Amino acid sequence: MSRQYWLMKSEPSKYSFAQLVRDGHTMWDGVRNFEARNSLRAMQAGDLALYYHSNEGKAVVGVARIKRAAYPDPTAPEEDWSVVDIEPLVPLKAQVSLEAIRSEPDLAEIALLKRSRLSVVPVSKEHFDRILKMGKTKVA
Repeated sequence: MSRQYWLMKSEPSKYSFAQLVRDGHTMWDGVRNFEARNSLRAMQAGDLALYYHSNEGKAVVGVARIKRAAYPDPTAPEEDWSVVDIEPLVPLKAQVSLEAIRSEPDLAEIALLKRSRLSVVPVSKEHFDRILKMGKTKVA
């Protein structure tokens, strides 16, 4: 299966990319939306995710890698929610703000703008690469 790309949102006051770097990995829990949950369930180890600071900052700040595919959310026993484990890959050399994304014609259809209320959304390879270019960052 080929690599897939995602965008994951977190409020920096709750769990910032810098905290992920310090921790080395984390369980991505607390998703309580069916569409976002289904995105989590579609993730495979090795997929890459843009890490977006929501509410404060409103910018893509880093790239994370999916370390472990979806499994039941231990914070929601008796309920049908899922989590994945992620690890930091690289911080962006230049953060890519929501305003910059909005003003980039090549990103007009990105799920961040079209499905803005969701905390986890799929991203096309083209959109992923465009944001990395805007962020002056390369990933292997």
